[in-house]
Amino acid sequence: MKSLEELKEIRERMQKQLGPRNESDAKIRVVVGMATCGIASGARPVLLALSDAVQKKGLTDVMVTQTGCIGLCQYEPIVEVLEAGKDKVTYVKMTPEKALEVVDRHLMRGQVVSEYTINQYIK
Repeated sequence: MKSLEELKEIRERMQKQLGPRNESDAKIRVVVGMATCGIASGARPVLLALSDAVQKKGLTDVMVTQTGCIGLCQYEPIVEVLEAGKDKVTYVKMTPEKALEVVDRHLMRGQVVSEYTINQYIK
């Protein structure tokens, strides 16, 4: 049996590995549209690629989550990146490969991957 102190240390270590558990704990929130149109367009592999990459890279201040319909079915799969004090960034027609690039460039380096944003499609 572990001592209470050892159990607390294990709990803290696991919480750091898992990242933020509440939206209020995350500095960056990544939301993937997972309504039927998103799922049919390939949102599930995009969601998995994002969550796996965030975990592997140890981005403890990033929360990857899902939502229902975002309302732009023709642009699915859609990924939104929300950061306090910044404009929401909406990535469209995402693939797992594009998602990994977003993790590397946007989430890690703070550079919006403008060629994947909705602004490239709506003029």
